[in-house]
Amino acid sequence: MKKFTLLFSVAALLCTQVEAQDSLTIRKMYDEALVNGQCYENLHYLCKNIGQRLSGSGNAQKAVDWSKKLMDGYGFDKVYLQEVMVPHWVRGAKEEAAIIDGKTRIPVPIVALGMSIATPKAGITANVIEVKSIKELEGLGESVVKGKIVFFNRAFDPRFIETGMAYGTAGDQRFMGPAVAAKLGAAGVIVRSLTEIIDDYPHTGATLAAPGSKMIPAAAISTKAANKLSAMLKLRKFPAAKFYFKQNCELLPDVKSYNVIGEITGSENPNKFITVGGHLDSWDLAEGAHDDGTGVMQSVEVLRIFKSVGYKPKNSVRAVLFMNEENGHKGGTKYAELAAQNKEQHIAAIETDEGGFTPRGFSFADVSKDFIKKVNDNFKSILEPYDVDKLTIGGAGTDIEPMKETVPGVVLIGFRPDSQRYFDLHHTAKDVFENVNKRELELGAAGMAALIYLIDQHGL
Repeated sequence: MKKFTLLFSVAALLCTQVEAQDSLTIRKMYDEALVNGQCYENLHYLCKNIGQRLSGSGNAQKAVDWSKKLMDGYGFDKVYLQEVMVPHWVRGAKEEAAIIDGKTRIPVPIVALGMSIATPKAGITANVIEVKSIKELEGLGESVVKGKIVFFNRAFDPRFIETGMAYGTAGDQRFMGPAVAAKLGAAGVIVRSLTEIIDDYPHTGATLAAPGSKMIPAAAISTKAANKLSAMLKLRKFPAAKFYFKQNCELLPDVKSYNVIGEITGSENPNKFITVGGHLDSWDLAEGAHDDGTGVMQSVEVLRIFKSVGYKPKNSVRAVLFMNEENGHKGGTKYAELAAQNKEQHIAAIETDEGGFTPRGFSFADVSKDFIKKVNDNFKSILEPYDVDKLTIGGAGTDIEPMKETVPGVVLIGFRPDSQRYFDLHHTAKDVFENVNKRELELGAAGMAALIYLIDQHGL
């Protein structure tokens, strides 16, 4: 009995020592991020010296060249480009729109949806049909919809605490709504911006259509203008009020672009990988600060922190700056394809694409309750002092999702910052550097470094 008591005592002592070492290392990482952090300065350069980075654009290529040079300068073990063909959609001249009430024209703000087609040169003027869902639209049928402008006006559901859930439940009207309206003969589509905030900043974003299917012009309207149009339709006993809009977008041939990858090679398992990444491309209305400049600069910062504190990971750790998340997902697909082709073993992939706000924790995709319990048992107490210990089952991210099909055993993880302000800025002209908080950004980078350290040391 004494022998077993001694063994348990030794085991407990070793566990305590390991946890103490983990805590000390993570504290050093946080100190490095908060005292000497460089992701805020790097984000400033990305936003102010390069700016918007829509896939296929000259600025996207400038971002590729600069971010590779940045990681080369940090002396990571490997820095390289991963070629990928991406869509090249161009917005063109600024959009125009107006509510037409008899002889009165009331200008309203709109933006073309990504991958939409242009209107005729004179624009489109037509009666409006307001619907709250795709199902409601389909129920009206072609005889009612044909030749009209379909107005999708389903608002964000404010009851969700996690605002990404509201985005998910409202998003189908933007993603799929225009394609359904086209099948029913609509002349065009306007979609209420995907946000809860009521203002005059319309939110762009991609819309989808099957290859070869009919497309019609589609735009997002600001929430303030959407409310006004809806009220006028009700007041005028719809469909007396008409709507006019003009947009000049164009889809050009695909162009060559790149994922940008920096790596610290594992000291024990060089062909086992932990990936952290975000997307380098952005929409073209602003600077892509929160979406996703913060994510890519935090990902680079994780590797810089490791080098600065002298941490040499057992497994290879990559920062991946994916191209074309916003309107095609080609970068993430290519990364997953090459990971499988090169027979790489991936332990985990973490995506940061929900803004650079105060970190709260991480969500783990497609895992069991037993798995998440073990993760919490092993990591929660160490992450708790930094308020990044909310470890839950949930989504991961668009860029890393293709790995689920190509790389057996990889655990997909989403970085979860506070979500309350993200969709005030998302895909709008307000997504600029000035709306990023330096300390929140640095805390997020440190939190991801901490989780990657724990996974590298102890596995999942």
